[in-house]
Amino acid sequence: MAGKRIGFFTRLLDDAPAGERYRLAAEQIVHAERHGFDSAWVAQHHFHRDEGGLPSPLPFLAFVAARTSRIRLGTGIIILPMEDPVRIAEDTVTVDLLSGGRLEVGLGTGTTPETFLAFGIEKDARADVFARKLDMLHRAWSGAELGHPQNRLYPAADNLQERTWHATFSVAGAERIGKAGAGLMLSRTQPRSPERPDATLPEIQNPIVDAYLANLPAGIAPRIMASRSLFVADSRTEALKQAERGLNAVFERFVASGHRLADRSLAGLIRSLDTHVGAPDDVIASLQADTVLPRATDVVFQVHSVDPPHPLVLRSIELTAEAVAPALGWKEAPSQQPVRLRPLTATA
Repeated sequence: MAGKRIGFFTRLLDDAPAGERYRLAAEQIVHAERHGFDSAWVAQHHFHRDEGGLPSPLPFLAFVAARTSRIRLGTGIIILPMEDPVRIAEDTVTVDLLSGGRLEVGLGTGTTPETFLAFGIEKDARADVFARKLDMLHRAWSGAELGHPQNRLYPAADNLQERTWHATFSVAGAERIGKAGAGLMLSRTQPRSPERPDATLPEIQNPIVDAYLANLPAGIAPRIMASRSLFVADSRTEALKQAERGLNAVFERFVASGHRLADRSLAGLIRSLDTHVGAPDDVIASLQADTVLPRATDVVFQVHSVDPPHPLVLRSIELTAEAVAPALGWKEAPSQQPVRLRPLTATA
């Protein structure tokens, strides 16, 4: 991972009420900054508590910006078809100013079918809606006239378009993202096709990276983010205990989303859901087998779907920064002396 940026990602799924989820996630991001992580990312999900706890990522990132000083803050993703692009332009500019220019803007089409109904959108039309709203978002950021000569974005955007990322599961999507010169966001896991039920995640995602790079305009530096599920504990026993609880809790949801999970053993779930879990040496070996990671410019770790208790999330952040990432070539450069926690265990 030499030369790569390392990030922490959260879907805000701590087992707590919404306000406490927000407080815990903010504490995790502050902890990641103390341990030298380069970026922190939050997901947007509407309505479904168990899929994601944050419908409004930009206000949350403004809150986090006031509690951090160095770590870059990103959306992974804003579901653009469900948003007003002019308002997104205004909110992203405001958060970027409040954070001192630390905002990264990840965008996507969204996937949960029933969610689109609340916004008056047919799921099958989301790609066309995304393209139209993306064009308006870019127009707003560029300072173009918005319906009237006096309607131009204020405050003005400062190169936010150069800090956009688009998420995709497909080669076709990667071609579009490459042509646009945006950053490519790769998921922590993907459903396997009926034709290739045993394909590994790198076997699925390396062709996506190929398509992105082949379509990137000359002179545009590639930005490739690989999100990965990672939970590191002080012992393999503790890690597997948490993984067994967490992965079994999300089994039915992943099946409903298109994953083929024929093997319900813990080893089968870890493999099928592309989870890197264990003590530091276990996780290092697991990540070293992932052939996408050497091609990524950014590697972003999340504890989902293990979702351990908050103290173990903090410990995983520490062990990732202090043991896992350096062993893979990343050199820690924290902005302040890390606060070290004692090894601990926690019950589910």
